[in-house]
Amino acid sequence: MHRSFRPFALVAGLLAATAAPALAVPHAGDDAPAFALPKANGGTVALAKYKGKPLYVNFFASWCGPCNDEAATVGALYGKYRAKGLQTVGVNEQEDANKALGFAKKYKWPFAVAVDGGDMAKAYGVVALPVHVFIDRHGKISTYRLGQMSPGEIEDAIKKIVAS
Repeated sequence: MHRSFRPFALVAGLLAATAAPALAVPHAGDDAPAFALPKANGGTVALAKYKGKPLYVNFFASWCGPCNDEAATVGALYGKYRAKGLQTVGVNEQEDANKALGFAKKYKWPFAVAVDGGDMAKAYGVVALPVHVFIDRHGKISTYRLGQMSPGEIEDAIKKIVAS
């Protein structure tokens, strides 16, 4: 797969990390920060809706090379583990609903896709993309990962929350 280097995104992420020390990055065992966001196709998606269910939150943007590289895997693994209770939410960072829906359509994502203007990103310590957050059935962060994950790493994190 072709991976394009995004120096602007890297520099912006590093600047954000140094300029905003108040950002709290969730750690394993922490309560997942509450959120309520507009869905790209209308309605609202909120953490409270997923109480008692394993939840994978994938922060992405259409311009993000690694996000595009992972997107097919995210959709396939959702399909594989949906019957075991896995819930997934894609969170598009600071793009409009049309970009979010275009990305979801391109990769045939059947799960909720929300649009974040930055508030959820702050709550989840998102300083660059992609970010993966795996939340267990008890609302606790199981795995938090900034940056691209291999298909095996994503699946391992999913297995952990599905089994919890």
